[in-house]
Amino acid sequence: MSDATSDAALPIVYWRRMCGFCARLMAALEESGIEVEYRDIWDDPEAAAFVRSVNDGHETVPTVVLPDGRAVTNPPPDALIEYLAQPR
Repeated sequence: MSDATSDAALPIVYWRRMCGFCARLMAALEESGIEVEYRDIWDDPEAAAFVRSVNDGHETVPTVVLPDGRAVTNPPPDALIEYLAQPR
């Protein structure tokens, strides 16, 4: 799944249903107007495998792949939005 971390135009948010942290982050991103790609780890086995690969084998969500390819786990919504709003 290396293509998810290289030359991605949009941040990718890996999430799952019934995750309060995911819902909070997704609502904040929607309210901010920042466009992201969403991948549900319960519907996409490759997404789940990627999340495990960057979280010591755990399916910890939300996991976000930033435009520069770095993966961050459960970022504070305000800090993520501030970072993504910066000009690149």
